[in-house]
Amino acid sequence: MPATPLKIFISSAQKELAEERRAVKTFIENDSLLRRFFSVFSFENLPASDRRADAVYLAEVDSSALYFGIFGYEYGFEDAEGISPTEREFARATEMGKPRLIFVKGTDDQNRQPKMQALIRQAGQQLIRRRFNSIPELTSALYSSLVDHLETCGVIQSRPFEERPCPDATLADINTDAVGDFVRLARLERQFPLPDNTPVTDLLAHLHLLADGQLTNAAVLLFGRDPQRFFPAAEVRCMHFHGTEIQRPVPFYRIFKGTVFEQVDMAVDFVLSKLNRGVGTRAESIQAPVRYEIPADVIREAIVNAIAHRDYTSAGAVQVSVFADRVEVWNPGTLPPPLTPESLRHPHGSIARNPRICEVLFLARYIEKYGTGTLMMIRESLNHALPEPDFIQRGGEFTTTAWRDWLTPEVLAGYNLNERQLAAITYMKMNGEITNRAYQKLTGAHSQTALRDLRDLMSSGLVEKVGTTGRSTFYRLLKKPDINPTNAT
Repeated sequence: MPATPLKIFISSAQKELAEERRAVKTFIENDSLLRRFFSVFSFENLPASDRRADAVYLAEVDSSALYFGIFGYEYGFEDAEGISPTEREFARATEMGKPRLIFVKGTDDQNRQPKMQALIRQAGQQLIRRRFNSIPELTSALYSSLVDHLETCGVIQSRPFEERPCPDATLADINTDAVGDFVRLARLERQFPLPDNTPVTDLLAHLHLLADGQLTNAAVLLFGRDPQRFFPAAEVRCMHFHGTEIQRPVPFYRIFKGTVFEQVDMAVDFVLSKLNRGVGTRAESIQAPVRYEIPADVIREAIVNAIAHRDYTSAGAVQVSVFADRVEVWNPGTLPPPLTPESLRHPHGSIARNPRICEVLFLARYIEKYGTGTLMMIRESLNHALPEPDFIQRGGEFTTTAWRDWLTPEVLAGYNLNERQLAAITYMKMNGEITNRAYQKLTGAHSQTALRDLRDLMSSGLVEKVGTTGRSTFYRLLKKPDINPTNAT
């Protein structure tokens, strides 16, 4: 909102259009939107003064942000030079470069006074006039014009965030190397039609990343040299916790900036570097395959979805948290209707919050269309003997949770475990294994109690024993359940 309201100067023949002037002033002052941005000056506001009225009126035109002319059938009072105050005020607003809104009453120009006909023609040669036949028509047309003015000035925005012009951004802020890399990748992955040597402006126009010749917010986020100069919150904050809960200070914390592409790549690499992984043999492929405890495609999909679909008007950043038992990806913004967290588990349409950004990510094969991403995450997790990911929407934010093992809180709730056993499971998630002595130290249990608790965990199919006797014996979590938790005792 402007620091002070924008003053509108109402100009018209006083006697003929007094009712229209009062109606306009009342309408603006009572409208919940317009009164936030505008104040109104009309003849009725003029206090007693020893100054000439015409001089006062012209001074008010000079200090106003907009000129609003209501032209009727009468020309009005004429000064010694045969010119009315309305025409003087219109000429002054034109000379001062003020935005001018002209509304003409009625459609029968033949019955207007000749000088008013001339003034209307003069105005029509310079700007668009709008006609009205009633006060409701006048106020409705005025409302549209004032909202258009606020949008043009950038005071309010009606376009989606990604399609708005990015203030102060120029082509110098675009990384041409990043644009070239995208074109080559898009041609390879999606048969993108533009050649490698396409001028940057032509490419951006093709991708609908220009608004009236100016870079859009999406253009800067996708290809900017320094997107965070314009959007400080457009970053990914990655944290690694050794346990299953948030702790302060964070043991390992990284913030990734750059373009949307760079944020996705760096955040995915961060998570994969913290997950356990095994290396297969070259019998499976030319290069020995790496198998992560959570499929890499699941992690990538969760992160790219958060970055692509986040609410970029929010001051919150995307957050990725790696815990001992799960990976959580949080982003500001909720699912666009009619999508719900439950509908993501079934075939559904693709509804993007930021369709321009998503289109570019699709062309680079960072995402797929048709709403298949969450279904892939579920399928791949189940193929790796992992629980389905959780999708949670709460209080203007969305969280995806990918589990590192099958022992989620919901699964553990199906077993009749005591607090000592639950603490031991958390310990094994963090440390990989536990001994009887470590169990006693952790829980305060006596040796026989610890042994009994550990045997119960084994019989429940949650834990296996490694070794037979002595200090070399330890216990570790099983990778898959041997007993359905509903049958556990």
